[in-house]
Amino acid sequence: MNKTIKKLFFCLTFLGLTTGVYAAEEVDKKDPYVMIRTVADITFKRFANEQSAIRGEPNLLKTIVREELMPYINYQYAAYKVIGSNFKKTNKAERAEFVPAFREYLITSYAQVFTLYNNQKVEFAPARDFSDERVVSVATSVIEPGREPIDISFRVRKNKKTGEWKAYDMVAEGISLLDSKQAELSSLIRQKGLSHVTEMLIEKSQKSISFK
Repeated sequence: MNKTIKKLFFCLTFLGLTTGVYAAEEVDKKDPYVMIRTVADITFKRFANEQSAIRGEPNLLKTIVREELMPYINYQYAAYKVIGSNFKKTNKAERAEFVPAFREYLITSYAQVFTLYNNQKVEFAPARDFSDERVVSVATSVIEPGREPIDISFRVRKNKKTGEWKAYDMVAEGISLLDSKQAELSSLIRQKGLSHVTEMLIEKSQKSISFK
């Protein structure tokens, strides 16, 4: 994983990987600012509560991500964005296999970087009016003593049918995670096909989490 992608994944952990004492359905997904702040706040509570268990079995992080983070990520939309201009060269069956593979790849990637969590503080910018918006950016800053703050914006998209918001991208210091993943995988999709990339992501997603 190159430094840019690693940094982006590290920042994305601050979106929140758990619903802690709240059930997923109790998180307000009709307000993108409240949703992200709530999920982020309760992330650190569960991480602290399960720290010893996670140290004993790092793959528990995958479980936490799968159960708690993914309900707030529009991974299908993100997967289709990664396919990008190659979309017309793929078929429905290939895309149906790629989306869950991409989802599991994200789970493993987020879980691995979450091992870097060390009680960093997160500050949220004030909410703005989103009543007429379909996509909003929720701005935050990650504060760590001795380092410059890292400015992060979460791109959150509204579902027309349900009115619920889900995150699909993150921009850290001007660098888009989604654009980076598209650049990384697009040429492979074009050269070797979507099925090849799907198999590659499945293999990557099966790697165990480890503290380095």
